[in-house]
Amino acid sequence: MRGTALPQAQPAEEWGVCVSESAGRNAIDVRGVRKVFGSGDGQVTALDTVSVSIRENEFFTLLGPSGCGKTTLLRLIAGFEFPTDGQIMLHGEDIALLPPFRRPVNTVFQSYALFPHMTVAENIAFGLEMLGKSRSEIDGRTADMLKLVQMEELAKRKTSEISGGQQQRVALARALAPQPKVLLLDEPLSALDYKLRKEMQLELKQLQHETGITFIFVTHDQEEALTMSDRIAVMSTGKILQVGSPHDIYEHPAERFVAGFIGETNFLDAEVVATSAGSATVKLPSGKQIPAGLPEGFQPGSRVSLAVRPERAQIVAADADATLAGVIDNLVYLGTDTHFHLRLDGGEAFIVRQQNSSGSGINFATGDRVGVILGDDAAQILKD
Repeated sequence: MRGTALPQAQPAEEWGVCVSESAGRNAIDVRGVRKVFGSGDGQVTALDTVSVSIRENEFFTLLGPSGCGKTTLLRLIAGFEFPTDGQIMLHGEDIALLPPFRRPVNTVFQSYALFPHMTVAENIAFGLEMLGKSRSEIDGRTADMLKLVQMEELAKRKTSEISGGQQQRVALARALAPQPKVLLLDEPLSALDYKLRKEMQLELKQLQHETGITFIFVTHDQEEALTMSDRIAVMSTGKILQVGSPHDIYEHPAERFVAGFIGETNFLDAEVVATSAGSATVKLPSGKQIPAGLPEGFQPGSRVSLAVRPERAQIVAADADATLAGVIDNLVYLGTDTHFHLRLDGGEAFIVRQQNSSGSGINFATGDRVGVILGDDAAQILKD
């Protein structure tokens, strides 16, 4: 999606919002927000006292399984729902009770919600017309958007006559045309096939970089979140469990749910033997002692769970001096790498992922007894 760079986002005052000059660098601050649906015995708490800050000009992703509250939070920011308690701040001003048309925020929906009887250009221009822009401004900005999403040649084509990927670009262009302060995206890639979805992930990230607009993206796809995001908030049962960069979320999960939801993870029981700043020595049931990453709040003697990513382990011959030992239950060849599904001596399932490369020396088969070596940075202590 390379084309023309957008000018700066329109002043929020054009949308009826007075933005404080001293608001700081956060685009959105969600402060102690609760959302309860229903009443009496039928009450459902969709969001349970959620607080999070989303920075100016970042690609921020709300990630979690269905029913975790991520779409509810997006709808609260958009103004399609109102919070039961709490504040939603845009550049320091509370917008929690403003209607959607008074917020400098636009939304791209999962279904795109395009007008099939209108052309590509007419769909892009529609929002600008509703805002009462002049004809010259509408035409100029529509042309800019068509160039930005590389749709100039299809400007006069009806949206019912273009592909799913092209429709997604039109939906993005229509949402970006009024130059909102924040763009909300509710799983907009879910209807695309795998190959196109991968292409659009990179294009969407490039588009965010070119426009400089804050993107808040909702998805349940872990790989999608890791690929596109500057930061990720992992959600479960109406709460945000961890916020961090893709690297931090993957390499240093704070809780068992986060570790299990983001990629494949092995879990091991252990006991904390000693601690130092940010790290610990832990003892496995086998008696082996290994280093592990340490969150706050753990003392020597604590029983803990460890997370070990499959690629942080190495499979070796059974007679090697290894950290773990077991038998290969299954072996899955995936071209670039091989997954070894083991049954450890203690009965735990454990996966080792090793890259297939020339000279890698992978020469094991189902039923073989093997050892497993863990690197110094392989294990992470989890909060629960």
